[in-house]
Amino acid sequence: MSEALNFELKKVDKKTGARLGVLHLPHGDVETPVFMPVGTQATVKSMTPEELKNDVKAHIILSNTYHLYLRPGHELIKKAGGLHKFMNWDRNILTDSGGFQVFSLGDLRKISEDGVEFRSHIDGSKHFISPEKDMEIQNALGSDIIMAFDECAPYGATYDYVKKSMERTTRWAKRCKDAHKNTEKQALFGIVQGGFYKDLRKKSAEDLIKLDFPGYAVGGISVGEPKDEFLDILRYVTPLLPENKPRYLMGVGTPDYLIEAVFAGIDMCDCVLPTRMARNGSALTHKGKVNMLNACHTEDFSPLDSECDCYTCKNYTRSYIRHLFKAGEILGARLLSIHNLRFLVNLMENVRQAIKDECLEEFRDEFYTKYGYEKM
Repeated sequence: MSEALNFELKKVDKKTGARLGVLHLPHGDVETPVFMPVGTQATVKSMTPEELKNDVKAHIILSNTYHLYLRPGHELIKKAGGLHKFMNWDRNILTDSGGFQVFSLGDLRKISEDGVEFRSHIDGSKHFISPEKDMEIQNALGSDIIMAFDECAPYGATYDYVKKSMERTTRWAKRCKDAHKNTEKQALFGIVQGGFYKDLRKKSAEDLIKLDFPGYAVGGISVGEPKDEFLDILRYVTPLLPENKPRYLMGVGTPDYLIEAVFAGIDMCDCVLPTRMARNGSALTHKGKVNMLNACHTEDFSPLDSECDCYTCKNYTRSYIRHLFKAGEILGARLLSIHNLRFLVNLMENVRQAIKDECLEEFRDEFYTKYGYEKM
């Protein structure tokens, strides 16, 4: 186990396999299962750290290695005293490796065994990131959990392509572990790849487990595939991972996917969804997704969600929020961001309580019925 992380597995639900735990990290404890808000460029869009702590009640957030490397640069952040000090956030931070962002550049990048050469999406400048360089960047950022540099194969890729990609990811993971220089303060997670081929997923998990990382992530799903394929791979891969270490499902943020992840045995999830939805005028509520631009909210003076305890729902009406969006006022997006983030953080709080009370299946069924989901 990493000096930077101690994972305490407190309970495994006998009926569902859902897990209750605590991540003991340098910047405080994090109860799991947990949803982690995403602050790609050292900020959760439109949110102050005080709002994240007091209104959203987040204990861990994400930032992105690729974006911070390009702007403002990891050396500048290091000079500032690290990412926590730079962004005035005294709780935990996880940085992803930037692998997904690099590989999503398409024709702007070239993959080799050494690493990835790519052109910046900002100004077209040429860059090269290797596993060693990625560790240098994340060590400079000083985040509490860092991710190994991986290749995320696109959905629909051939078996041969995914096999080569997965094997390269494993070799890169070993290089990341060898290059990681701050094990006392930063826990390095390996990322299981292998696309939608179960034998490749099994091989990836087995080889990464031999490297003995402090935690493991499931990458390369929730990338546009049908829901049944997502669930099939998730339910297959997660039990392959060590029971005594945290399990992280990358890039998942809809309420149903979060709940199903918990049922599969996942401890950590993240997604840009809640703030992106907020900027587009959409709200997550206990009765389903709501478009605040719709005219039906014009004279609706009720809270956005009567079951929500967030600042927005305590103080503002649907009518006012719709007015803000129609008037082009940025407060509308801020208020919806607070609500959507709190909705998902609170959802996981309720999930944890349901695991404690041994009624997780009943909680899921009731939530799905109210939200309008079909049971998966």
